[in-house]
Amino acid sequence: MFLGTHTPRLDDKGRLILPAKFRDELAGGVVITKGQERCLYVFPTPEFQRIAEQLRAQPMTHKAARAYSRVFFASAHDEVPDKQGRVTIPAHLRSYAALDRDLVVIGASTRVEIWDKVAWETYLAESEDDFADIEEGVLPGGL
Repeated sequence: MFLGTHTPRLDDKGRLILPAKFRDELAGGVVITKGQERCLYVFPTPEFQRIAEQLRAQPMTHKAARAYSRVFFASAHDEVPDKQGRVTIPAHLRSYAALDRDLVVIGASTRVEIWDKVAWETYLAESEDDFADIEEGVLPGGL
């Protein structure tokens, strides 16, 4: 499970050093793709394969599933982190997420998310009040 918030920097070659506490679980390979709210999702390869199976199980006639699958898979980039725990974020994904030098990398349970630092701070400022009010609908039965 991926947890926590980290603030690495993107180097001049578009590489990100993965947080040390995530490296073991990601060492076998990752898939980086577009996420919601203009962040990037980073999945361990087995988790990406599990999601791919779920999307494949949707009928071809389901318009929203087709649309989501197209973007999700077309933007995906697979890679094995190097010995320093670095991955290269392709230019099209850096552009999508408006990644500059300063990043925020968060653990989001079964995936890692990569955010531009300013975008993450804006998202948090806009979302934290809502967070306090949504437990009941998201967590049936509560905590």
